[in-house]
Amino acid sequence: MLVGLAGTVLPALPGIPLMFVGMVLAAWAGGFEYVGWGWLVALGILTLLSLGIDLLAASMGAKRVGASRLALAGAVLGTLVGIFFGPLGLFAGPFVGALAGELIQRRDLGQATKVGVGTWFGIVLGTVLKVGLAFAMLGLFAFAWWT
Repeated sequence: MLVGLAGTVLPALPGIPLMFVGMVLAAWAGGFEYVGWGWLVALGILTLLSLGIDLLAASMGAKRVGASRLALAGAVLGTLVGIFFGPLGLFAGPFVGALAGELIQRRDLGQATKVGVGTWFGIVLGTVLKVGLAFAMLGLFAFAWWT
């Protein structure tokens, strides 16, 4: 579950799905006595919601500012490269990638900057929503376990 929690911020890890697998394993280890199938179904629905947020957040931010497909690809690549540069890389990578992709596509610095900021904002908003969902899932799991 802790690796999954880290994965809500690190883009290379499927964070919330890993958390869900950890919760299912913990429920199984407890013989489903503390956390039953009803709770696991609810947690599974929240996991599916997080996957939808992952897919929509960056693309909605990018589409809102008119990003090209190359800018979206650049944001993904920038995010993956950013992992190797710590928190600053994770923060700046999507912006730099989207900016570079849009510059290659349109060669307009003003539009590329707008796309970079829009894409970055979408990714940050998605991450904030996923972290909130992750903590909600942990809270529900803990509540189910101890009640």
